[in-house]
Amino acid sequence: LDGGSSLPLPNFDPLKLAEQGSDETLRWYRAAELKHGRCAMVATVGYLTNAAGYHFPGQLSSDISFESLAAMSPPEAWAAVPIAGKAQILVTIFAAELISEGYQGTHYMKGGEYPTMVFPAIDFSGVSTETMERKRTSELNNGRLAQIAILSFISEHYIPGSVPALANNPGWH
Repeated sequence: LDGGSSLPLPNFDPLKLAEQGSDETLRWYRAAELKHGRCAMVATVGYLTNAAGYHFPGQLSSDISFESLAAMSPPEAWAAVPIAGKAQILVTIFAAELISEGYQGTHYMKGGEYPTMVFPAIDFSGVSTETMERKRTSELNNGRLAQIAILSFISEHYIPGSVPALANNPGWH
């Protein structure tokens, strides 16, 4: 995963980031891309789930039901989450970041493994190297697409018509 390309896509580096810095810098870029891609995949699924009106049963807090949040657009639903709920989400993200950055042995910038999933931890020890490489490439490509997707959803919500494929779709307005 150290190069800028991932099959079946060719090398794409319009900002020439691969030419800046050292090998450690490039490994940091790749780790950031993996983490942001994973977050974007979760965000994309969450956005689509909310936009489709699906929700958990019960209450988010004493005065807010999940059903009421599902009736809102995803950005409105996030705004309606109580401050304490947002704080819990941010603390969980912070804990995951500490675990993935601080307790892995040799840091990825020094040649160690790239950050893995923290919640839940998944054991890939029985997976062949070839299969693992294919799955890593798929994760990278899916993460890149999810980053484009979630930014497109948010752009269309706040700037109607900015994403022609989503224009006139009630789930984004």
